[in-house]
Amino acid sequence: MSCPHLTEADVRRLLDPAQLCAALESAFRDRYPSISLPQRTHAELTHGIFLAMSCYDGAARTLGMKLVLVRDQAQNQAGGQRRDPADHSAALTEGRVQATYLLLDPETAQPRLTIAANYLTDLRTAATSAVATRFLARPDASTLGIFGTGRLARTHLSVLPLVRNFQRVLICGRNPSRSAEFIQKVSRELPGLTITAADARTCAAQSDVLCTCTSNSTPLFDGRDLRPGTHLNLVGAFRPQTREVDTHTIQRSRVVVDTYGTALSEVGELLIPLQEGAITRDHVAADLHELVSGTKQGRRSPEEITLFKSVGCALEDLVAAELLLAAHPTGRL
Repeated sequence: MSCPHLTEADVRRLLDPAQLCAALESAFRDRYPSISLPQRTHAELTHGIFLAMSCYDGAARTLGMKLVLVRDQAQNQAGGQRRDPADHSAALTEGRVQATYLLLDPETAQPRLTIAANYLTDLRTAATSAVATRFLARPDASTLGIFGTGRLARTHLSVLPLVRNFQRVLICGRNPSRSAEFIQKVSRELPGLTITAADARTCAAQSDVLCTCTSNSTPLFDGRDLRPGTHLNLVGAFRPQTREVDTHTIQRSRVVVDTYGTALSEVGELLIPLQEGAITRDHVAADLHELVSGTKQGRRSPEEITLFKSVGCALEDLVAAELLLAAHPTGRL
């Protein structure tokens, strides 16, 4: 008998953002110390990179793996109109990133549920940013800034207001027409927010919470433009040679990561300043488990700049898949 399969439309219908945020916070606080979380594997392909991310929770008796293909931008642009690589609406198209999730029976390794996981990945990434924002951003944060105009930008724009009462949103994309199109669309969907375009310097300097949701390989803004008290969520870059923010930004920030192992082996935002001698390993103040459990302190003052670097953790995918199985008519955990 074949196992159930959830389409992208099913995931959008069944996966509730607020419920996911609560489940992720609980998982990082209570489940993270006891799960099996192998380092994700990378296979360099001629046209991109293939990632495999697995997680096992013995107490919950759940096992899952996400398979992700990220095509190189040049390959993704082949045969079509060339697009600005800094514009996330072009860089993270449906064709560039493809993800599938397998929720498995831990006794037999047979699939219990297969999931088209593009939106799952986007939403769990934004929900994890929201958890970090809840613990690190100032309570009075009112301006949300987002670099990018694609899938991750869209989910961050919809999920971050769950944890802070934003009055204004600044959108920075390199392509003005794409930015205008994006703003027009999301303004209809989120009528309670004032959403406007901004250049990079304005977005960096005027945002209380700043999310970088691009595939940029070089910094998006000058870190000296950040004002005291800003909180940043960095979610786009995931290779040692790529970064969305510069060394100044890292030096000025209290840095929290999702997991130490991946962050200190894959994150250009940290590895490049470490190689430059601009920071030491101790500059990473906490991981997400330590933050939400209270083991390590988050924001220490209203003026402190805080930064959460998200590379992606397989526990996030497992939690989302568990919620989907529970919501599926034939699924029971």
